[in-house]
Amino acid sequence: MREQTPSRTAAWVAAARGLGSLLPEGVRLVEDPYGAAFTSPRLKRFIDARGPSALATMPGLGEWVLYMQVRTRVLDDAVREFTAGGGQQMVILGAGYDCRALRLEELRGAAVFEVDHPATQGRKRDVLARIGVHSPSRTITWDFEERPMAELPGALAEAGHDATRPTLTLWEGVTMYLTEPAIESSMRAIAALSAPGSRLAMTYFNRARISRPSLTTRAIAALVARVGEPWRWGWDPAELPAWMAAHGFTVLRDVSLADAARELLPPDLARRVDDPERRVAIVARESVVVASSEPPRA
Repeated sequence: MREQTPSRTAAWVAAARGLGSLLPEGVRLVEDPYGAAFTSPRLKRFIDARGPSALATMPGLGEWVLYMQVRTRVLDDAVREFTAGGGQQMVILGAGYDCRALRLEELRGAAVFEVDHPATQGRKRDVLARIGVHSPSRTITWDFEERPMAELPGALAEAGHDATRPTLTLWEGVTMYLTEPAIESSMRAIAALSAPGSRLAMTYFNRARISRPSLTTRAIAALVARVGEPWRWGWDPAELPAWMAAHGFTVLRDVSLADAARELLPPDLARRVDDPERRVAIVARESVVVASSEPPRA
């Protein structure tokens, strides 16, 4: 992300979540009444004025909307599972325009901490103020590539986070943009703020998507690089359990978004989310493990 510029990819994600409201009710997986506000006023008025529309499933745009419905639902379900087990703290790394603190009833009364770049946070505050909404989340300003992640647990503590209680850390749409040193330092910080019983829910790319991209992937990668957010990182799913174990976590679930779509959508729509290299992993901090100062490379 370019300095002093709000994340454009975060705006694309918000737009896709907003367009999800135009899907027929029977296939709508997520309700996000705030997402369209982070795009353009014209698009928001269009969404607010219409019921179910073919726009949300048209070729090209439809794949993005359906993909975001699936990704958001999988992570929303991870939040619901965590809170159903008594969890009452959530940290969102690279929060973008996430509005879960507003839209998920399960988070009422929970402490939600949003960590992100000041430019993106500033735009989020401005947009919510414009539409007359106040988020109960607490914001921590952060530049993941510049500020030492070792300082994050302390900054969260100052904002009211209790590192002795379980925390759900949400890392959505972020890991692919980070360098390897930033990934490593982020995981050490996540481990430091995660008491036993904590969870980490994250999206990631199969490393092959970056190392051996298809023509379509190359085109998308060029687009996000042009707006200052190039793809840099991915894991091999077969190696993820050992990598996480070295950092003190156990993989509970690791699913491709294509497989998740088959679980959640009718077959004709699920086939359009045909991307096995975009994945979601849910990992657990069952006990405190001291990781090596130099974890094995992924």
